[in-house]
Amino acid sequence: MDAGGKRRYPVPVGLKEQLQRDLQDAMRQQDEPRKIAIRLTLTAIKMSEVEKGSELDDAAVLTQIAKQVKQRRESIDAYKKAERQDLVAQEESELAVLQTYLPKQLSREELTQAVREVVDETGATGPRDKGKVMPILIKRLAGRAEGREINEVVMELLGSLGGTNEDHD
Repeated sequence: MDAGGKRRYPVPVGLKEQLQRDLQDAMRQQDEPRKIAIRLTLTAIKMSEVEKGSELDDAAVLTQIAKQVKQRRESIDAYKKAERQDLVAQEESELAVLQTYLPKQLSREELTQAVREVVDETGATGPRDKGKVMPILIKRLAGRAEGREINEVVMELLGSLGGTNEDHD
């Protein structure tokens, strides 16, 4: 331990434990958006653990965080349509907090490359093979890309492969 009573070499902690520590820090610092976002996320994690009947591993915690991020984005869209800028700002600040816990998001190019690899692996030849490609990508890219964005790239790529029976003369 150093003179400040802290460990010099931090002990690795799980994502859930990190969230709990960050919640305590947010409470001490009276950081409301951070406190609210983390508290809601921890509640979602706890509900999932009760449902599952056991503690979640880091991958499952990451999934819960990603769900919270998606929920914030949907709320932001709804509040913008309702012209509630005050609520948009609140949701955006919570979104910013939650995004710090997610792994770096893939760029469009990286996502396209990952989709190409899975298309090659599965032998997909057109839009009808979306069911072969999507489950693999969702699992592989968990937390690094949203399902909606993965779907867009899959449909673009599979659509460009043909798979339709139309002749364009």
